Amino acid sequence: MTPYALVDSWTMTRRELAHWARRPVQVLVALVFPVMMLLMFGHLFGGGRGVEGDYIPYLVPGMLALTMAFGLEGTMIAVTRDLDKGVIDRFRSMPMASGAVLVGRATADMLQSALNLAVMLGVGYALGWRAHGGAGALLAAVGLLLLLRFAMLWIGIHLAMIAGKPEMVQAVQILVWPVGFLSNAFATPETMPGWLGAAVEWNPLSATATAVRDLFGGQGATSASWAAEHAVLLAVAWPLALTAAFFPLAVRRFSRLDK
Repeated sequence: MTPYALVDSWTMTRRELAHWARRPVQVLVALVFPVMMLLMFGHLFGGGRGVEGDYIPYLVPGMLALTMAFGLEGTMIAVTRDLDKGVIDRFRSMPMASGAVLVGRATADMLQSALNLAVMLGVGYALGWRAHGGAGALLAAVGLLLLLRFAMLWIGIHLAMIAGKPEMVQAVQILVWPVGFLSNAFATPETMPGWLGAAVEWNPLSATATAVRDLFGGQGATSASWAAEHAVLLAVAWPLALTAAFFPLAVRRFSRLDK
């Protein structure tokens, strides 16, 4: 990326960050919603199926991974709002790098995702969760979580440009929910029917959750399947594959908006 494109991308990032000050409720909801889910599943619903001992060390990594998959509606609404109001058309008519709008949106989303992770880790610590793998393992786990978010982000941007209008985001966003709940975030695959457990183990979110549990040195899956034993590999491979598929699709869709 050229220095000119970097400057344009940072300008678009600053524009997105400025929206945080104008819409503080939206930012607050993005921070509070995963915390509420963590508290609800950790205390209101009791424990997870197939999890022996303390449920919190198993739940926190799963909720961190789930947080990276959810919350895309904010980015999707921002993209569709700009499309619907013609803002992106005006940006495209200006002398600026063509991909700066998407890069700026993605950068702002990743910054908010990092903030969400920090809040969730703090809440998890308050609930008694601890990372026993050391500082290096903690940073590696955060890196895997953000890599998953980066992949999900480009899926969300692509779907947003297909939806075109903010009111269509909810219909498209619901497609993301099965990815989250058909995972091992809350329960082990061993407690599920055979066909469902196999699908859950190969879910990209499950791979990241299992890898993060291993890096944290806490409770992990008891499965001896290939997917469980190579969770770190899959936690890298899945997001890279999804990014390789949806990043070009998003860029191509963006380049053809005026056609």
